[in-house]
Formats: sequence, structure tokens, C-alpha cells
Amino acid sequence: MTAGRLGGIARHDRPHGPIETIGHVSVTAAEGVHGDIRGAVASTKKTRKRQVSIMEIESWQAALDELGTAPEDRPPWFSRRANLLVEGLRLPREAGKVIAIGATLRIETTVETEPCERMDALLPGLKATLMPDWRGGVCGRVLTDGEIAVGDEVRIEE
Repeated sequence: MTAGRLGGIARHDRPHGPIETIGHVSVTAAEGVHGDIRGAVASTKKTRKRQVSIMEIESWQAALDELGTAPEDRPPWFSRRANLLVEGLRLPREAGKVIAIGATLRIETTVETEPCERMDALLPGLKATLMPDWRGGVCGRVLTDGEIAVGDEVRIEE
């Protein structure tokens, strides 16, 4: 089984609010990423389809490479507004797969994260470069609660 690592954790407590990056957090079926507005709102819906968002650093870098963005001009990964950043592991490109993080957290993939026009406000053309091959990441719902920290192992369950 191939494994990657959790490279970052981010959350925002209100729509369009500032992003906070943190080193560890509780992620639950009841609220998604603790302190994140999206997880809290999604938890009130039956499907919880967009409870947690996850993206790969490799996809973020590929999108910026395609734009020809100089290293000093690259926005940080969390400006994508994803909750979790994975390094060294290709995320599933379909619904129904399970991503395991740390000792107990399990997240079922539900939909592709569709980049919005906020990405073009950040960097012209970024939305389009995030569209192919699920570069914008995946959304999912929490199956099993867990405490996670940057550096934790990330696996795709078979």
C-alpha cells in the first residue's frame, strides 16, 4: 500500500473568512474539521458531501507551473481554501473511495472539488488550470472520527 503524508491543515470559521493554518485538529462526523464553517454546515445535511476538502500539493504545483508562476509569486496552498493538504500520494478521482489519515480518521470521497471564480481573483487563469484531472481536490464525508496532525500518514484503503 502506498502512503503519503499530511502536509497541512487549514480552516475558516465563516464564509469568505480568513484561513487559519494549524498543526493538529479533531475531525468528526458531527462537525468535519473542528472550527471550519464548511464542515459544520455540511454536517447538518443528510449527505454531508462537502464536509472536508482535500488536495494534493503536486496538483497545486502543477496548476501553478502551467500558469508559469514564478516561485516568489506563488500563492500558498491554503489560499485554495482546502482543509487538508496531502503530499506524495495521488488522491482517488472517484466517489466512494476511503482516505485514511493518522490512526483512526477515515473520509469517504464524495465529489470533485470544483474551483470557483475566487481562484481567478487570486491569480488570473488559476481556475482553469485547476479544472483538469481533479487538480482542485476532492470533497468527502467523515466515516470515522480522528485526531490528526501535520506529518501523519495518509493512505487510500483498498
